[in-house]
Amino acid sequence: MYPSKTKKQVTIIGLVILGMYLFSMIFTQREMVGGFAGAFGKMYRVIEKFFPPNFSILSAIMDPLFQTIQMAIIATTIAAIITVPLALLSAQNVTTFKPIYVATRTILNLLRTIPDLVLAVIFVGLFGIGVFPGILALIVFSLGILAKLISETIESVDMNPLEAMRASGAGTLQMIYYGLIPQVMPQYTSLVLYVFEINIRASVVLGYVGAGGIGLVLNQQIGFYNYPNAMAIIIMIFVVVLVIEYISNKLREALI
Repeated sequence: MYPSKTKKQVTIIGLVILGMYLFSMIFTQREMVGGFAGAFGKMYRVIEKFFPPNFSILSAIMDPLFQTIQMAIIATTIAAIITVPLALLSAQNVTTFKPIYVATRTILNLLRTIPDLVLAVIFVGLFGIGVFPGILALIVFSLGILAKLISETIESVDMNPLEAMRASGAGTLQMIYYGLIPQVMPQYTSLVLYVFEINIRASVVLGYVGAGGIGLVLNQQIGFYNYPNAMAIIIMIFVVVLVIEYISNKLREALI
């Protein structure tokens, strides 16, 4: 099926990748104190401290849990709105003026480079501990993901309808509204829901640096060595994530 030269190249590349994996595994285990055998023994002792979960704490964590969900909803909504012009400006088949395209792409690459935890630390330092810096961090974090994915979706659309509209005298906004949006809308909706799921998980982690929500409570419980309380919070977060993921999947199936 393939020439011998291609088979040799694929074999060499496969061996190199396998060698990198083996080297990484050996080097990582060498740096671990006690290796994997010791880690498994410690894992049992750590997990034992978390059980049985103390579900009596659930009534006290509902407000922070709703804060976490609200943070994700607000941040995803604002990011989804701001993403539209940024995605259009960073799509090469729509923005033909090269300097604007390059500048927008550079800004989006910069946003994706900064981790969400670093963003949260910066905004907490600027605005103090609370939900607001967490929302700002999630907005910037979501923009980096959404704008890239949606701009790539725009670049893959069929341009023939848009060219036909241009030839018939349609303006740029008319071409985007009637020719581009109908092609992109299903993928746009799916990507927004996907980023919303990511923001639910990310908002929990951001609480560790003071960005509010359930993550802040979880960090406090672990800091006080209240492991049964922490386990109950983790189980509750897991259930919420599963429910939101199920609803998002049903919405995607209905829209796509």
